[in-house]
Amino acid sequence: MKRTTGQDRSVTSKWRPATQAVRGGTWRSEQGETSEALFLTSGYSYDSAEEVAARFQGEAVGMVYSRFQNPSLAMLEERIALMEGAESCRVQASGMAAMTTALLCQLSAGDHIVAGRAAFGSCRWIVDNLFPRFGIEKTIVDARDNQAWEAAIRPNTKVFFFETPANPTMDVVDLEYVCGLARSRGIVSVVDNAFATAALQRPLEFGADVVAYSATKLMEGQGRVLLGAVCGSAEFINDVLLPFQRNTGPVASPFNAWVVLKGLETLGLRAHKQSENAMLVAKFLDGRGVRMLFPGLPGHPQHNLAARQMDKFGNIFSFVLKDRAQAFAMLNAMELIDISNNIGDSKSLACHPASTTHNNMGPEGRAEAGVEEGMLRLNVGLEDPDDLIEDLDQALAKAGL
Repeated sequence: MKRTTGQDRSVTSKWRPATQAVRGGTWRSEQGETSEALFLTSGYSYDSAEEVAARFQGEAVGMVYSRFQNPSLAMLEERIALMEGAESCRVQASGMAAMTTALLCQLSAGDHIVAGRAAFGSCRWIVDNLFPRFGIEKTIVDARDNQAWEAAIRPNTKVFFFETPANPTMDVVDLEYVCGLARSRGIVSVVDNAFATAALQRPLEFGADVVAYSATKLMEGQGRVLLGAVCGSAEFINDVLLPFQRNTGPVASPFNAWVVLKGLETLGLRAHKQSENAMLVAKFLDGRGVRMLFPGLPGHPQHNLAARQMDKFGNIFSFVLKDRAQAFAMLNAMELIDISNNIGDSKSLACHPASTTHNNMGPEGRAEAGVEEGMLRLNVGLEDPDDLIEDLDQALAKAGL
C-alpha cells in the first residue's frame, strides 16, 4: 500500500486540530481514493515464506493478521493519536474493552488502584468486582478532593483511574494536580476522556499518562457502532498494552473503525455546536429552579477548574428532580428528546442513570457514587435548542414542576 504524500508524522504533527481531524493518518491505495478505503480482511498474503517470517519476527514492515493490525484500524489510530497529542494509539472493540485493556495490561495480583467514585457503572464494576477476584486491591476516592488521592497512595499503588467530567455526576478532577501527583510517585494516571474528547479537553497536556475512550460516543457521533481507544506513549502502547491486547483479542472491527474515522472529520464542529446548545438548555433548566450538575454554569463549585481544563464544557449534563417517580414522569412526557442510555449522539437523549447505566451498583453503591434517584442525564444534540427547551418545558410541567 502506498502512503499519501505528506503523511510523515513530523509533518502531520504540526497541523492544527481541524486539519488533523480530516486528514491525519490517511493512507491511499494505488487507486488514489479521496475517502479512506475500508479493508475488510482477516488475513494477508505474502510474496514469499521469507517475507512472512520476517514480518512475524518484526524484521519487516507489513500486516500479518487483523487481530494484530489492519489498515483501517491503523489509519484511525494515527488520526486519534495526532488529535490527542499522543505518541501512539490502539483501538479496541468497545469503550469498555478499552478501559479493561488500559487497566489490566498493567495490573497484577498484589497491585493497588485508586479510582474516582463517580464513573460509568461498568467501570465501577470492573474496579469493585472484577479486580478483587484477581487479587488487585482498590481504593475509591472522591476524585474532586486532591488530598484524597494523596492519602490513598500505598507502596503498591500502580494506577490512578478517573473520568473528568465524570458520568453522571459531572465531577471535575484537577488534571494537573492529580496527574502530577501520580507521576511524582511513579503511578500511571489513566483518564477516561469520553465526555469531552480531544476536541474539548486534552489530558496529556496536563500530565496524564494514558487517555482512554469510548469512541462509540462523541467521536463516532451518530450512535451507529461500538469502538474504544487507548492513547499514550509509544513505550506504554507497544510494550505494555499491545502484548495484552494481541493475545486476549479485544480487537476492533475494520468497518467500525472506518465509521469512526469518518466521524472524526466533523467531531470539532459537532462538539462545539452541541456544547453551545447544551449551555442554552442548561441555563433554561437552571432558570426554572432545577438543581443542575453542569460545570459550565457559573454557580457550579468547579466551574473555574473546568474552564481552565476545557475549551468548552461539553454537551452532557445531569439534573436532579425530587425522586425516581418524578424523573420517570418527566422522561415519559418528552416528545422530542429520546429516552436512551447512549451519549455523544447528534440526537438529544435522556436517561435515568440509577435504573440504567448505574443500576448494577445497587442502592448503596449509587449513593456512594453520588447517583441520586431523581437524577436525569441529558445528552444535548444538534437540534434547534429552542425546540429542546420547549420539549423540556412541557415535560417539566407534566412532571409537576
